[in-house]
Amino acid sequence: MSLSAKKHPVWNDQCSPGSVWVKRQASKAVRRYARETTNGKWYRKVYSPWNIRDYSYYKTKRLAVLEWETSEWQRHRNPSLAEAVRDWYKMYKGK
Repeated sequence: MSLSAKKHPVWNDQCSPGSVWVKRQASKAVRRYARETTNGKWYRKVYSPWNIRDYSYYKTKRLAVLEWETSEWQRHRNPSLAEAVRDWYKMYKGK
């Protein structure tokens, strides 16, 4: 069985404590909404989605290699280039 890969190398921060707490508050607000609700995107009127902070980071393989070559911190974290590419694939390209 082959490994699946993302089309675009993006890492999303959806599990940090701040974003988890805000999403929980939004879910509570929507569930406790007492008035009549319609189908569709009505939940946006109850809780503003602008308060939920989901960060996305985009990094290509070329940028990861360049960062490994120039950054002392990256060389300390990944001693070889193969490990740096494997780490990039695990974080950004693999599902």
